[in-house]
Amino acid sequence: MSHLSSVLDAYRSAWQNRVFAVPLYLGLRLLALALVAPAAALVIRLAVASSDQSALTDQDIAWFILSPWGFAVTLIALSVLLVAEVLGFAVLAAALRSGKTGSLAAGRAGLGLVLWRMRGLLGFAARLILRVLVIAAPFLALAGLVAWWRLTAHDINYYLTVKPPEFVVAVALIAAILALMAVVLIRRLSSWALALHLVLFEAVHPAAAFTASTARMQGRRGAIQRDIVFWLLMRLALAGIIALVASGLLALVPLSAETNLKLALGVTVLIIALWSLAGLALAALALTALAVLLDGYLGRLPDRAAVPTTPPGQSWLPAGVAVAVAVLALGIWTGDRLLAAADAQDHAEVIGHRGAAAAAPENTMASVHRALDDGADWVEIDVQETADGIVVVIHDSDFMKLAGVPTKIWDARMSDLDEIDVGSWFAPQFAEERVPTLSDVLAAARGRAKVIIELKYYGHDEDLENRVVEIVEEMDMAEDVAVMSLKYPAVQKMRQLRPDWRTGVLAATAVGDLTGLEGDFIAVSAGRVTPALLRSAETAGKDVYAWTVNDPLEMSRLLSMGIDGLITDEPAMANKVLAFRAELSPTGRLLLWLAVELGLDFDMDKTVNEDP
Repeated sequence: MSHLSSVLDAYRSAWQNRVFAVPLYLGLRLLALALVAPAAALVIRLAVASSDQSALTDQDIAWFILSPWGFAVTLIALSVLLVAEVLGFAVLAAALRSGKTGSLAAGRAGLGLVLWRMRGLLGFAARLILRVLVIAAPFLALAGLVAWWRLTAHDINYYLTVKPPEFVVAVALIAAILALMAVVLIRRLSSWALALHLVLFEAVHPAAAFTASTARMQGRRGAIQRDIVFWLLMRLALAGIIALVASGLLALVPLSAETNLKLALGVTVLIIALWSLAGLALAALALTALAVLLDGYLGRLPDRAAVPTTPPGQSWLPAGVAVAVAVLALGIWTGDRLLAAADAQDHAEVIGHRGAAAAAPENTMASVHRALDDGADWVEIDVQETADGIVVVIHDSDFMKLAGVPTKIWDARMSDLDEIDVGSWFAPQFAEERVPTLSDVLAAARGRAKVIIELKYYGHDEDLENRVVEIVEEMDMAEDVAVMSLKYPAVQKMRQLRPDWRTGVLAATAVGDLTGLEGDFIAVSAGRVTPALLRSAETAGKDVYAWTVNDPLEMSRLLSMGIDGLITDEPAMANKVLAFRAELSPTGRLLLWLAVELGLDFDMDKTVNEDP
């Protein structure tokens, strides 16, 4: 219990120092942002500048990071982030040691000492980062080798979906390697726990600080490790309490058609803002408590005053009331804007992902027909080439996930595919399903829906773009298709081949301006959709499609934001959500948006499936 007591004392001390700890922490966060943001922007600029594009997506990002130049730049940017964190903690520790009681006085004292020791602190931060990298690199390399050894024989989707024994073994080995790395890092970091303090308060040279800290921590590493565990558990517990209180307050806000929605929205914004401020305050107090813990291992300075307390007459109440009133007013204004925005009607198209992949095996004719029957506006499929040049509909590079067959698509002829059952894995009634051709899908969709063709590349394509063009034009369906790809050069090639065709860029991750890329639309994961992206796309004259959206509440959230297309495994559900929202008044749509954003109890799935 002595360790728990010491942690409680540290948090108590942090609370007594809150008058300068919280404002100082907030100021340091802003300062860190001022340092880190340019570094992140520099990495993005250099990455984008390495190409002739306005943004990099997925594979391009990976190639940039893995290049010698890109790796060095990324490492420097991450180092800037870590250095900012080290310096911020140093300022807080120095302010704590100063004995000053006012925010400005403690801040000036802490910042002054850090600036005085800046050269040594920068040297310490650089050495700390290098030491951590040296320790972690062999473990990370070994984990990468295990993944390469065990998880590259077949398509990655097979391992992630089926989770065969070799996948389980690989995950277990990688987890063990990373756990061992964590143990080694914790042991070393606990030995170096006083190094920063030694550089800051005793002017120990950075090169000698690690050895000196290890000597002082001899026999006490276990103790500090236990202290930090209790410190972390305390922080998590306090965060949980704050979240519980905020959730309880949100549940008390009356949200109904009869409520004064402007006031209700204002109160809601106030609660969320105070929740955020409480989280920041907790972070400040926790970091201060950690500084107190480490300070105890270093030993107090001879002239160290007693723990300072809030000076008489200095109260947070007036400032807190002023902030609350300002936030409430802002919330009411925001509520007025939201009420006005709720008048807008949904305009999204429903796009069946690989057909209707929740109801039938993906990329099969059964799935395509189900999407058409469910009223999808578009059917999205993946296409590749067989060994004999046929464009077929399949996502993975092999058939392990679908049929347990290791054959690569580029090694198979169409006659081989006729023997592979790609439906039984989903349900026995689909045992007759075989890999369809692009022509089969286009013929089925003609006159009923349009088709989004995703070009898939695994490094073995021969003439995929031209073959797609030939098939589409043979069937006279150029007006009924769109083409997209994760590979941006493929999108550019399609636009060169057929400038009047609808094309789009598919991106799981991206840096830079996605809307500056060529194409009529961008398709991104639902988590990447933001109001800013939608505004930028609208300005650029592009649509934004979100994938893969199967939850009705998530569908509603995106529709409230103004998404142009929902790529979903459940097109029937998407149409039900659209129909349900169409019957709602602006007030109803706003309340639905609030339910989604605040995580309130609302069973959307049951609601949209109720019989009228």
